[in-house]
Amino acid sequence: MFLANYQQDYSPVGNSLGLSSIVAILPLLVLFVLLGVVRMKAWLASLISLVVAVVLAVAVYSMPVADALNSGLLGAAFGFFPIMWIVINAIWIYNLTVETGHFDVLRRSFASISDDQRVQAIIIAFSFGALMEALAGFGTPVAISAVMLIALGFKPLKAATVALVANTAPVAFGAIAVPIATLAGVTGLPVDDLGAMVGRQTPILALFVPLALVFIVDGRRGLRQTWPPAVVCGVSFAVFQYLSSNFWSVPLADIVAALASALAVLVFTRLWHAEETYQERDEDEGLDGADGGSSGPHTPGGEPAPGRDESADSQVLTRARADADRDIHDSPLDVFKAYAPYLAIIVVFVLATRVPAITGKPPTGVGATGTGLESVTHIVNWPGLHILKANGDPVATTFKLNYLSAAGSLLLIAGLISMVLIQVGPRRALRAYGRTLDQLKFAVLTVMLVLGLGYIMNESGQTTTLGLWVAGAGGAFAFLSPILGWLGVAVTGSDTSSNSLFGALQITAAHQAGLSPTLMAAANSSGGVLGKMISPQNLAIAAAAVGFEGREGILFRRVIVWSVVFMLFMCVLVYLQSTPVLDWMVVDTPASTP
Repeated sequence: MFLANYQQDYSPVGNSLGLSSIVAILPLLVLFVLLGVVRMKAWLASLISLVVAVVLAVAVYSMPVADALNSGLLGAAFGFFPIMWIVINAIWIYNLTVETGHFDVLRRSFASISDDQRVQAIIIAFSFGALMEALAGFGTPVAISAVMLIALGFKPLKAATVALVANTAPVAFGAIAVPIATLAGVTGLPVDDLGAMVGRQTPILALFVPLALVFIVDGRRGLRQTWPPAVVCGVSFAVFQYLSSNFWSVPLADIVAALASALAVLVFTRLWHAEETYQERDEDEGLDGADGGSSGPHTPGGEPAPGRDESADSQVLTRARADADRDIHDSPLDVFKAYAPYLAIIVVFVLATRVPAITGKPPTGVGATGTGLESVTHIVNWPGLHILKANGDPVATTFKLNYLSAAGSLLLIAGLISMVLIQVGPRRALRAYGRTLDQLKFAVLTVMLVLGLGYIMNESGQTTTLGLWVAGAGGAFAFLSPILGWLGVAVTGSDTSSNSLFGALQITAAHQAGLSPTLMAAANSSGGVLGKMISPQNLAIAAAAVGFEGREGILFRRVIVWSVVFMLFMCVLVYLQSTPVLDWMVVDTPASTP
């Protein structure tokens, strides 16, 4: 039996905000320790942390057991639909291209742009990686980019390092902007405002990431010789990510930017060539990219480079495949089919989000009806859950079932169109879908558990407790705000999960410190993207992709400096945006009560 109402209390321990914060942070500390120190499987660490959150909600915050469990159920439901519904269908489309061989055609198409590995790092790890992030996210671009780079002759550790560092600027808009949608869901702020604000932060980061990739590949010489295409890539990506997120479509921001940057580099390299072409030498592996590969066979941490093992054998095979690729000439029809699924996605999303007659208008509230694709959308009150804030205002506990307009549903439609374009029969497509579900089963479980944890903390008041306490930093909180997102992603491996955990905390702190809630919420997502490269989850994905399982520590040492430097840069940018220096960049969102 659900109780009629539960009213939040933000200082349940001795009426002290400080003591209550020590208790409220325990679920997050448990999650961080289990993932980062104990290295427990993500789904199990999330489950244990969720149990801790339930116990604290009931024992300390006096939340009824039924309400605590029901809050977690609401979060888990949101974790599956719309979040993992997007990922499932995106990975299904990718698996179709792999199974039919069209992904190999795509790889060869990218390789034909340039035989200079510094340019290949830009076009594959950054531009194509951004497209993979846009369509799937959750580690997919790191794995795919790293494998593709190895197939083009990169040494495994360098390929993994490049893929990890490249997976930054696009992350906030990844998986058709799932992190932004999640942030809007937990904060109550408009998704378009949040997308626009993030679109005034991460594009600035994008200006520098391609330059960092060139430096990793070939050090100072690489910067000196190939800075022009890196600048062209970064500027084109930044401009179109900003334009799409602010004026066109938040879900399409990364897709538009990725394609624009790839096209810009393609055109530019037809007119420009470096004074010499760079190809990695056999003795380069294990070296610090900062010196261009000339200091001997040791890793940056001092360990000897791996000897002849399974990863070396894999490298021989991938080099042989790269040699074989040079003798393969794909027909224009094959190239078209390789790109067809991604073109189908773009067309479907443009029609569904930019054509008013199709897009329609969503229902305005519970019981209302919409038009167009939104005509079958229903907004319902979550059964049995009635939460009040400390001031007596109700907390929104609704759930949106947008069957046709959800990004995952649009991806499913694009996948059905892709089946026709690349000639895949229904039976084969269903088998691929089954394999996709099996492949993602633990990812689905993990995301549902993390979202459940976030909702329990939000609905019980634990998150607000932390926000009120952190707000004591005053204006300095603007500098600290991106660090929260960075830590969240570093531990969970997901900007979506970090936004779920810290989104409500950010706007609570913002209200108390007199800062823009939209700016602080966006800072959580923008800062979070820089924790992706050091998260245990992504390090493991990258290491596994290149055949270096168990050597995640070497990768960590290669990317930690880049992560910290870029994160501090974001902290400075957000702080300046909170001051008269750059406050003209902040999206003006109507104020809301915490």
